[in-house]
Amino acid sequence: MFHSLQRFRPLAAVSAALLIGLTGLTPFTSAFADAGPPEVASAKTALAARHPDVSVGPQYDTTHVYVASADLDAFVNSFIATFGGKASPRAVFTVTPTPSRTASQYVQTPVGMLSVFGFETPVPYPFGNERTGYLVTNIDQAVKAARAAGADVLVDSFDDPIGKDAIIQWPGGLTMQLYWHTKAPNYAPLQSVPDNRVYVSRYEADNFVRRWVHFSHGKVLSDNPRADGGVIGRPGETIREIHIASGFGRMVVFVTDGKLPFPFGRDTTGYAVDDVAQTLQRAQAAGAKVLYAPYASNGSAAGKTAMLEFPGGYIAEVHDGR
Repeated sequence: MFHSLQRFRPLAAVSAALLIGLTGLTPFTSAFADAGPPEVASAKTALAARHPDVSVGPQYDTTHVYVASADLDAFVNSFIATFGGKASPRAVFTVTPTPSRTASQYVQTPVGMLSVFGFETPVPYPFGNERTGYLVTNIDQAVKAARAAGADVLVDSFDDPIGKDAIIQWPGGLTMQLYWHTKAPNYAPLQSVPDNRVYVSRYEADNFVRRWVHFSHGKVLSDNPRADGGVIGRPGETIREIHIASGFGRMVVFVTDGKLPFPFGRDTTGYAVDDVAQTLQRAQAAGAKVLYAPYASNGSAAGKTAMLEFPGGYIAEVHDGR
């Protein structure tokens, strides 16, 4: 989402037609060229005809970070010192359809984008529960497609100064924001695409994955029923780990019994970095804490993984992107 929060980012005056054209340029398009057997291809074609791909690209996905107003500077400075990038000027807005005020700022880094909120008023429900925001080509089509794929609409689309937003929730509990701009932003591709880290029960895992893949026009890259549980703080055990790619970016789904040691389950995004050890050193020098020391996984796609907590409480995973 460069969602409402990012409404103060300079926006390129790109036509809606160009925005729609951008969907064909995402790095994931070729991944879906092979639709499989004729009956599967036919079903996918029918689905696409009814509900077109509304994604734009992972450089437009943002992780939503809620921190106390007093922690905004410390958090933003620490995150940029760790991953590089830049932050927008800060301003105070109403970013919800009901009265509220929040200091808002976007953070653009080579490994992913953030929308940062420091609310000065109580946060209206259900805001604060959404983990990410996804830019879509058309908000009405996106909400319709999400509903058809089995998502609930927690907040119907509402106007903001530069577009529209909506909050949806998937089976299994994943809540996210969809957003649309009247004038399309134009950002360069990311150096590395982050993972949206999703924890679901075994009871809803297949249901969630099926519905998310339908909505996102995505593809399951891997489904490992015996991945190393050490990647979620349970070494010596195995878990099911599913990796999905789509025009909305990457997603890793951990299928668990919910018995998660802190801080697992509190993380929303995983960042691929060139060197985990150096990243942790930079983070600690900038005021972040290492909550889970680097773990070399066996049988997980993450490789070496670690958990960080930034000033203000934002928890993130970092892993070997090489």
